[in-house]
Amino acid sequence: MGVSPEAHEFAEFLASVSAKSSTPGLDLAVIRDIVDSNHKASTEPEGVSYAEVDANGVPALWAIPEGADPDRALLHFHFGGSVTASMHSDRKAAGHIAKAAGARSLVVDFRLAPEHPYPAQLDDAETAYRWLLSQGYEPRNIGSTGHSIGGTLAVMLPLRLLAKGEATPGAIVSVSPWTDLTIQNASVDENEESDKMLSRGTLELFRGAWLQDPGLDFADPGISIANADLTGLPPTTVHYGEYETLADDGAQLGRRLADFEVTSEVHPLPEGQHSFVLGAGRVPEVDQAIQQMGQWLRKHLGA
Repeated sequence: MGVSPEAHEFAEFLASVSAKSSTPGLDLAVIRDIVDSNHKASTEPEGVSYAEVDANGVPALWAIPEGADPDRALLHFHFGGSVTASMHSDRKAAGHIAKAAGARSLVVDFRLAPEHPYPAQLDDAETAYRWLLSQGYEPRNIGSTGHSIGGTLAVMLPLRLLAKGEATPGAIVSVSPWTDLTIQNASVDENEESDKMLSRGTLELFRGAWLQDPGLDFADPGISIANADLTGLPPTTVHYGEYETLADDGAQLGRRLADFEVTSEVHPLPEGQHSFVLGAGRVPEVDQAIQQMGQWLRKHLGA
């Protein structure tokens, strides 16, 4: 079984956006505009409306499916290596996931590096989570979701809450997470040709922008969740594309979740691209994976 023609078209689309954004001499503002155009890969989900909100000082966007469970919410973190992308580039993909889960999703527009290095993004994630609590959502009814650096934040936030002895969200969906900031996994170089969005060079640029404190060790468990103690995490599902540079990061996180006896599943997408959820509504394999994510959230939220 080969992948669908739509999956090939999606990979070509990602490649074209990456080629534009890596044109030498571009201003960061222009690069950000180009990366935001990745949203064009997703279709508008039917029956989902949107509302911009201020989550205690953090800009955010509700994706609200018709008939969504009023007591459940997702907290969604976008891609972009902490440097690019926004709530707007993730709006449609997050809407598709929200629809599959039958719950509204708060897409967080966290601050970007290099203007705002680590831990600004995690601080904003925590602020948005606390805002959801202030709106009356119970921790166990909140799902922590995201892809790429957003998939990292979706795990980092519950780990931070656990370290504070506080209640975590009820479930995690981590897609294409970046878990090893030392960038040492074999797939980074092995999948350089097949990954149409990310490369070692891009990862190093992102890392330099995000982790600016010279005292930070890239292997620190606070930064590389590949080294973190995952004890006590809520049920977590990991999805990643087999063609992505971060394929090993996803697979490794899956193995470690099992080692720490976290209720978990791992779903490698055959020939899947990094941040493949951006193909929502157009790529059949992606829609199938999003249905699995929705089922995971329906099963574990409020449990």
